[in-house]
Amino acid sequence: MRDLPRQLSVDDLSELFEGRTRLVEKLAEHNDPLADAQEVIDSLSEEEKLEALNAHPAIGAKKLSSRSAAEQGTDDDAATLAELERLNREYEERFGFRFVVFVNRRPKGEIVPILRKRLNRSRDEELNTAVQELVAIAEDRWRRS
Repeated sequence: MRDLPRQLSVDDLSELFEGRTRLVEKLAEHNDPLADAQEVIDSLSEEEKLEALNAHPAIGAKKLSSRSAAEQGTDDDAATLAELERLNREYEERFGFRFVVFVNRRPKGEIVPILRKRLNRSRDEELNTAVQELVAIAEDRWRRS
């Protein structure tokens, strides 16, 4: 396991955050990007936050990066996958952006109640939570790489 880095390139950060977004570009300008993530997030427009969230794959999606596939595990129960697909669609319709959660190698079945609970929150709460989850995922990816 590695300590958090002091400097990461745009390419490094793009891999950790699932794509080159304005969040990634702004983080790369910092000497300690993951430690400075909250400062950077606070400076983002809503459009920039949405771009970062929507670059991330949906939980239970069929097409995933190798990192996401490993993190999401192999819980392929058809009923769970169908429920995740339905809840993801409901979430995106309600909030206007992708549901992002730090799975932390939990089975997909454990994510279903989390998604249900988060559907009851306000859009502002959910936007803030989702962006924080992105950072937690990136930090974990760095430590495990």
